[in-house]
Amino acid sequence: MSAVRKTTRDLTPDEELHEQAEIITHQLKEGLTVSRSFNKVLDVGSGDLQSAGLKPITFVRQVIAGCLYPSLLHGDDFPPDVRMRAQTLLDQCDGGSIGSYTASCGLTYLRSTVAKFITLRDGGIPSSPENIFITCGSQRGLMVMMRLLCQSEGLTALLIPDPAPHTLTRILERVGVVPVPYRLQEQSGWSLERAELKQVIQTCRKHCCPRAIYISNPGNPTGHIQSRESIQDVIRFAAEENLFLLVDEVYQNTVFADGKEFVSYKRVLAEMGDLYSDQIQLASFHSLSNGIIAECGLRAGYMELINVDQVLLSYTEVLLTGDINTPVTGQIALDVMLDPPCPGETSYDLYRQEVSSRLNTLKLNMSRAVKFINDLPGFTCPSVHSGIFIYPHLSLSHITDTHSQKATIKAKAGLCYCRRLLEDQCVCVGFSECWNKDHTNTQQSCCYLRICVMMSSDDLEDFLCRLQTFHLKFLHEC
Repeated sequence: MSAVRKTTRDLTPDEELHEQAEIITHQLKEGLTVSRSFNKVLDVGSGDLQSAGLKPITFVRQVIAGCLYPSLLHGDDFPPDVRMRAQTLLDQCDGGSIGSYTASCGLTYLRSTVAKFITLRDGGIPSSPENIFITCGSQRGLMVMMRLLCQSEGLTALLIPDPAPHTLTRILERVGVVPVPYRLQEQSGWSLERAELKQVIQTCRKHCCPRAIYISNPGNPTGHIQSRESIQDVIRFAAEENLFLLVDEVYQNTVFADGKEFVSYKRVLAEMGDLYSDQIQLASFHSLSNGIIAECGLRAGYMELINVDQVLLSYTEVLLTGDINTPVTGQIALDVMLDPPCPGETSYDLYRQEVSSRLNTLKLNMSRAVKFINDLPGFTCPSVHSGIFIYPHLSLSHITDTHSQKATIKAKAGLCYCRRLLEDQCVCVGFSECWNKDHTNTQQSCCYLRICVMMSSDDLEDFLCRLQTFHLKFLHEC
């Protein structure tokens, strides 16, 4: 976690919890408190895996090290394929140094790597480097697209899923775009229903102008994967309503459920024929922050634009000049992520071992955490197919019923739960609250915890023990 900071803006529940976690972390480091029986805060809400102890992928860091200090390439400290890759990347940089600027839209070599990766991923459907833009993470790409789509008059709106990535609303706030939530259906595996989309867009058009629809696939934080049929339905909806498609595909490499596979929106769009494939405008995003490479701090990702005219492509590059360029170390790591060691190369076996180990750990941890939490009274945790989070539903109806005279508890029971979990057990989770209609069509508040389970099995057991201890105590007291 970063150093303790003060802010005057209104905090979201997530921001409030993480700010308090930073204060507790500071107190623990400085020995300012003796009342807590833990020596560190378990941050399971942010998804910053290396801050939680995950080790970097060896090949990624070796290539970066060789580029940062080229003298390492003249000895035998690194395998031959590492030295060759590092030298190839250095040759693409002006002056043979990663300390030089690159084009605002990224190294030409890297854009070609991205295009090759996409073409291979999508079964040969071509991707052009000219449509690829390297960005400071997927969030930066989304901000650029929203600035492009913003209208000069009136309120510009973006349809977003509920639940959505926890940083999304803050991004839209920064660019002055109105978020318009469409509810994913928890009972049917977080499915997206066409009727819900139609109702939401008809309502929002009374007071703002929806320009695009945002999709997270695989779902963040829900871990669901859209089927081809669901993707086709969204594409048809976007065509009918003249909406730009913005698709976050950051967790495409973390699918671990048997019988499930990731299919990109671009591939499905191309397979739907000219009526859609030549008309629908699409931006897709991917980044280093995904749960396998997990290089969040290197700040690099890519954005591919489909069916966008040359004027808009040029203006996209203009907007990216505000960053000068994406950090070159991040661009190097992105190249390695998209073009990893091949069979027969020296580093291949270790790379595959590290990646497979992470996926296996993720799968085992998901199964363990979902079963454990479903056994706790008041929790319901759907199965997860991808990503790094579980997203359990916490029912606190008995608390609001028995403490109805306490208005603050009734309104903020879920946030109160998370605050106390942090104070009592030094566990920081993500929190969100939404409103659903019950069988009587009455609006009911629903609380959800966002929990990252990509950690060692020992850390997972530590977290589950702390959660169970607090949860049973909390229920007893209430």
